[in-house]
Amino acid sequence: MTEPNINTVGGNGSFQEVIANSSPEIQSMAHAARALLADVMPGITEVPWARQKIAGYGVGPKKMSQHFCYIAPFKRHLNLGFMYGAHLPDPENLLEGKGTDLRHIKIRRADDLHKPAVRELILQASQYLPKLK
Repeated sequence: MTEPNINTVGGNGSFQEVIANSSPEIQSMAHAARALLADVMPGITEVPWARQKIAGYGVGPKKMSQHFCYIAPFKRHLNLGFMYGAHLPDPENLLEGKGTDLRHIKIRRADDLHKPAVRELILQASQYLPKLK
């Protein structure tokens, strides 16, 4: 498997450390989600937070102003979260959560990442990023 086009900066560890304590199935889904993000936005910036078991994605290292999504592994699923998910169109009702801004999708099977609606949510979420000059 080729390494996705990702620019890793900052944080407190590596992506592999973020998912290290997860089952092989969750690790595989996390790698697939990471590759999907890089496919939608080549050169995406990743900030892995190993102690918090989360990796943020966007155009720079600043969490709420430069990130639009995150990957967080759990025991039985993977969260693909969106910083401004509450403001995204979600016609298939994939997003969960009750926060003012944050929403996430629970990825329980690798096939969940192949849904066109997931890719569309990633595309829509990336529009909340500041315009690059």
